[in-house]
Amino acid sequence: EMLNKDANGNKMIFSQEVVKIEVGDTITWLPSSKGHNVEMISSPNKMKFKSKNGKEAKITFDTPGVYYYWCTPHKSMGMIGLVVVGNDLSNLDDIASAKAIGKSKKKLKALLASLK
Repeated sequence: EMLNKDANGNKMIFSQEVVKIEVGDTITWLPSSKGHNVEMISSPNKMKFKSKNGKEAKITFDTPGVYYYWCTPHKSMGMIGLVVVGNDLSNLDDIASAKAIGKSKKKLKALLASLK
């Protein structure tokens, strides 16, 4: 879910910041609050994806690896997430060197550290 605030009071957040799935699985992001979207920033297959604000977003992941995405309007507030497909961490360096803005920089490092 894309949230303005979670149960712990964290603002501008995806309800699950790290999701581990198998190859071929589909994730659906639900806009519980208006003004959020999903934009893929770095992935093993150079995926181009950017959903419309306030709309449900759905992606089927066919390539193993780590996918890094953010909410375009709230990227500087740390509204980012990772999807790990097939337990493949081989592209972690690419993700670590991908663009991050504002609070997303610190959060990206923390999320990546949680995978190791």
